[in-house]
Amino acid sequence: MTRAVRFHRHGGPEVLRIETVDVPPPATGEVQIRVRALGLNRAEALLRRGTYIESAKFPSGLGLEAAGTVEVVGEGVAGFAPDDTVSIVPPLSMVRWPAYAELATFPADLVVMHPPELGFEVAAAVWMQYLTAYGALVDIAGVGRGDVVAITAASSSVGLAAIQIANRIGAVPVALTRTSTKRRALRDAGAAHVIASEEEDIGARLAEIAGPDGVRVVFDAVGGPAFEPLTAAMSRGGILIEYGGLSPEPTPFPLFNVLTKSLVLRGYLVHEIIRDPARLERAKAFILKGLSDGTLKPIIAGTFRFEEIVEAHRFLESNDQFGKIVVTI
Repeated sequence: MTRAVRFHRHGGPEVLRIETVDVPPPATGEVQIRVRALGLNRAEALLRRGTYIESAKFPSGLGLEAAGTVEVVGEGVAGFAPDDTVSIVPPLSMVRWPAYAELATFPADLVVMHPPELGFEVAAAVWMQYLTAYGALVDIAGVGRGDVVAITAASSSVGLAAIQIANRIGAVPVALTRTSTKRRALRDAGAAHVIASEEEDIGARLAEIAGPDGVRVVFDAVGGPAFEPLTAAMSRGGILIEYGGLSPEPTPFPLFNVLTKSLVLRGYLVHEIIRDPARLERAKAFILKGLSDGTLKPIIAGTFRFEEIVEAHRFLESNDQFGKIVVTI
C-alpha cells in the first residue's frame, strides 16, 4: 500500500485527493522507485481539467516527473539496484505511469542515474523542461553560435531551460514575457534581451535586436496574434517551433511572412524525443553534461509538501511562478 494523489472527476485543484492504494510489483522491464520529490507541469493541470492530449480513467493518477531511490527492479532490467538515486524521464502516458505517489513504477528506459549532488528536489525539476527545450532548439532547429532565438513564456520552466541551452550553445536568447515585472529576473537567468509583449512592440524590438539577419528560431508556447510580429521579425528560412497554445485568442496564419521568407512553422511535442531511443540518448547526454558542468541549473519557483498538492496546483495555475514547482515527500 502507498499514498497516491488521484482525482475522481475533472475540475480545479480541489478535486485532487491523497488516497491509500495498492501497489503492484513492477512488471518486466519496469523499475519501482520510492519517490522523494515531484516536478509539476502544466500538462498535469490539463489532465485534471480534462483538456489534455490524454484522457483520464477514473479514479486517475497523474504526474510526469519524479526523483527518488530504486525500491524494486523488475525482471529483465539491468543497471539498477535497490537504493540507487534516480530521476524519471516523463513517460508517454501519465495515466499508465503516474508519478504523484510515494511509490511509483516506470519503464526502465526512462529511469536515469542523475548526478547525486543535485539532490532530489532539483533532480525532479530536470527532465521535462530540458528535454522539451533541447528537442526544439538542438535536435530540430539545430541552433548554433550567434543565432538569435526568441523564447515566449520565458519565465516558465521550459522557457528558462531554453535560455540556458541557448547560452550553452552560444546563441542569443531573447525572452518574451507579458509584462516587465519579471524583466530583471529573466536577465539574471541569462536572457540577453527581454521584451514585455503587452508593453512593447514585439516586431520592432525583435528587429532592433536581431538586425537585418532577423530571428532564426522562435520557440513559442503561446500562439495567438503574436504570430504576425514574430514571423515578421524572422530571418529567411527561419523556423518557428510551436509547443503550446496558451493564448485564448485565435492564431492567424501569417501567409505573407511564410511565403516571402520561406519560413518553417512546426508543431512539436517532447514525446517525439522520448519515444526515439537514439534521440533520447543524445538528449540525455547533452543535459547530463550541462548539469555536471553547471551550464544547466534548474530554477525552483517554490517547494510544497505532498500534503499541500492542492495548494501546489493552485500556484501552478496562477502564472506567478518563475521556474519549476516541486513537491517533496
